Amino acid sequence: MQKTHTAITRKKGALKKYQEVIVGSLSLFDFLYFEWCCFLSIIPGAIGLAARKIFWPRLFACCGKNTVFAQGVILRRPGSIRLGTSVVISEGCILDGRSDKEEFAITIGDNVILSNNVMLSCKDGSISIGNNVGVNAQTIIQSTHSCPVVIGDDTIIGQACFIVGGGNYTLGSIDTLTREQPIADDGGVMIKENVWLGGKVTVVGGVRIGQGAVVAAGAVMTRSVPEFSVCVGVPARVVKNRRDEDSSNRHS
Repeated sequence: MQKTHTAITRKKGALKKYQEVIVGSLSLFDFLYFEWCCFLSIIPGAIGLAARKIFWPRLFACCGKNTVFAQGVILRRPGSIRLGTSVVISEGCILDGRSDKEEFAITIGDNVILSNNVMLSCKDGSISIGNNVGVNAQTIIQSTHSCPVVIGDDTIIGQACFIVGGGNYTLGSIDTLTREQPIADDGGVMIKENVWLGGKVTVVGGVRIGQGAVVAAGAVMTRSVPEFSVCVGVPARVVKNRRDEDSSNRHS
């Protein structure tokens, strides 16, 4: 998929560019329905919630029952997004499913809440969020260039976290502009089940966080850690294992 700047500035009709980049379909009906739903996004209160509950589900590849869309949610290529049941998308969230390489760019499981101003962004990548996950306000999760981000069930992600797969240029040549160099294939990010990330945690591509791990607020995860690790610092380091603490408590 072309970079956004190229896609929206190339010589092509403005409507067609909008349909390709934002709507994800060249169908006139899909365009008009998308525009109608965009209008519904700005309606406040109970009327807006009810209208979006009626009309928005058909925008998506799949949308389960009891899903709630708050005011001001922004959608890009919703046909590449799957939503489970009882999902809550809070005010100001951005769901960007722009990926030509993945049939489903964003997959969200059941009983997930995205708090205010959360951004899920795919640029030829994929994001998968399991069941019973909470993503707190202002968090950004991004996947690019076939470097997936996978978040396991029952995970808690604190405020203003940044999780990115495929976010680094290769910097192979000093004679080539950085923006023109390829993105490194870092394998993406895997966050297993029952992980807790504190506020403002950064997780970069290539990192695997084991089941039941806890990452302290402000930490920067640059390397993988085993299950039940407790991590702090910049860059983050493992300071203890929850299994050891649990074993001590059992024998005390």
